Amino acid sequence: MNVVYPLLAAVAAYLLGSLSFAVIVTRVMGLNDPRTYGSKNPGATNVLRSGSKAAAVVTLVLDCMKGWLPVALVMWFGHPYGLEDGTVAMVGLAAFLGHLWPVFFRFEGGKGVATALGVLLGISVWLGLATAATWLIIAVFFRYSSLASLVAAVFAPVYYLLVDGVVWYAEVTIALSIVVMSALLAWRHKENIQRLIAGKESRLGSKKVKAAAEASGKAHK
Repeated sequence: MNVVYPLLAAVAAYLLGSLSFAVIVTRVMGLNDPRTYGSKNPGATNVLRSGSKAAAVVTLVLDCMKGWLPVALVMWFGHPYGLEDGTVAMVGLAAFLGHLWPVFFRFEGGKGVATALGVLLGISVWLGLATAATWLIIAVFFRYSSLASLVAAVFAPVYYLLVDGVVWYAEVTIALSIVVMSALLAWRHKENIQRLIAGKESRLGSKKVKAAAEASGKAHK
């Protein structure tokens, strides 16, 4: 049973991660499938392009929750069943992989930013907040969501190892799972990286600025 419980926990986490809330939420709210417009990425940022901020916020929260919940449950209740740090690493990574390759949605998933954040919050609230703050700082100063995600992904394992013995005691298995998530997240952003290098990546709020400029131009005609 020492092997069965961790495997069952990982499978359950993967299935939870496979719930593509971008698709589910837009269907429930009567919006277009996010896989058919914009970046075609089933994530909160692309759902925002539908024009519904509420749908984007709900998607963001639920995608984050599905990464947080399995990790938190194992950390809170797993010990009596032999679910230790190795299982925490497994379920966190499994939930993240479920988002990237969801079994319920033909293995066509998102980039995993919100789900990865949820996993980090489950491991430690402070780790999640530090990573989220990194995303926010980069996003505010540079106005690139993709760049903010990439920088946050790089710093997440650094934060985890940097304060080892101060805020928490770092575990090898958990550190490895964070590194793997960061690497996969960067890989899922490969097209964004190419556009950033070419100077063609869209900035946050650029469409609003463009729309305002067009409206102003029409007003002066």
